[in-house]
Amino acid sequence: VQLQAFGGGLVQPGGSLRLSCAASRSFFSVNDMGWYRQAPGKQREVVARITSRGITNYTDSVKGRFIISRDNARRTVFLQMNSLKPEDTAVYYCMVVSSTGAMHWGQGTLVTVSS
Repeated sequence: VQLQAFGGGLVQPGGSLRLSCAASRSFFSVNDMGWYRQAPGKQREVVARITSRGITNYTDSVKGRFIISRDNARRTVFLQMNSLKPEDTAVYYCMVVSSTGAMHWGQGTLVTVSS
């Protein structure tokens, strides 16, 4: 498995979850890392991305609530999700851009926000 994601689950509205995703050592290096999500019946959308220099970008609906970060030494990307809403319910996928420019995807982790 090249990308392993952890941290999904069931949480009540207003709660928090932290996702993590580690890229295997088969990646010599990684450039951008990020999180995408796909809700039932909808297309996959970007949630947040972070460059190798730590520059971040968020989709408008999560700004001020989610924080993306990375640990370059461990090839790991994190997504701290706060003030979760039912509309955040989706399968979350981590993504890395390798040194060749190719995008690689993790297997997805389900986040369910419900009371």
